[in-house]
Amino acid sequence: MTHITPAPDPRFGEQGGLLTYSDYLRLADLLAAQVPESDPASHDELLFITIHQVYELWFKLLLAELSDARDRMLVAGETYLPRVRLERCHVVERVLVGQVDVIDTMTPQDFLAFRTKLAPASGFQSVQFREIEFLSGLKDPDFLHRFRRLPPAERARLERRLAEPSLWDGFLAVLARAGFPVGDAEARFAAYARIAADRERFGPLWDLAEALVAHDQAFSLWRARHVLMAERQIGTKPGTGGSAGGAYLRSRVETRFYPELWELRSRL
Repeated sequence: MTHITPAPDPRFGEQGGLLTYSDYLRLADLLAAQVPESDPASHDELLFITIHQVYELWFKLLLAELSDARDRMLVAGETYLPRVRLERCHVVERVLVGQVDVIDTMTPQDFLAFRTKLAPASGFQSVQFREIEFLSGLKDPDFLHRFRRLPPAERARLERRLAEPSLWDGFLAVLARAGFPVGDAEARFAAYARIAADRERFGPLWDLAEALVAHDQAFSLWRARHVLMAERQIGTKPGTGGSAGGAYLRSRVETRFYPELWELRSRL
């Protein structure tokens, strides 16, 4: 029997493949998206635009991972894959904190060279960041009123996140499926205490709760690092988007997604 060698798969290698690295990642569009507003362009404006666009890409991934974790908890009471999704988020969130070091290489003078061009745009207006907060359980409808010139599609996304279940709702669904009462705070604290006291039996529930705390902690660390960066850049000046700048950011440092899981520490 004659052996016929299959032709090289044109999708791989350099045989004139159907899909290239650049096409797959849409690099032409991606690399054309950094457009400075200053004229002539201030040197550090490219850094400022790039770092914030990268943040938004990470936020997009976080939303996908957190949404899947929430859905798996709600629908099937899963604990393993939601924890895996959250652990991936923890790694991304450490990257978010580390990225602040990059923008911290910009001096206040360099930022002032183009800062006035940003008004009224501000990181305060990041819809994806608010989506993460809402999805995580920190729902504040006042943001819908405070956002200025919010496009209809983005307002709809925030309204949907406000209306849909959160990660916290998913976690309570897991506890209820495991037979724990979750109807009021004291019943939940009794459940947490029982889970904490018997980790051999309730290890998956404890690990999932700790994964939520780690997610919460990561965002607290990012807020704290962010406020220091902002104060180093602009001091006590107000933010470009109408916020109070550093004062507003500092007021958010103590924000928690899951205050009951933090209070549990005091009750153990």
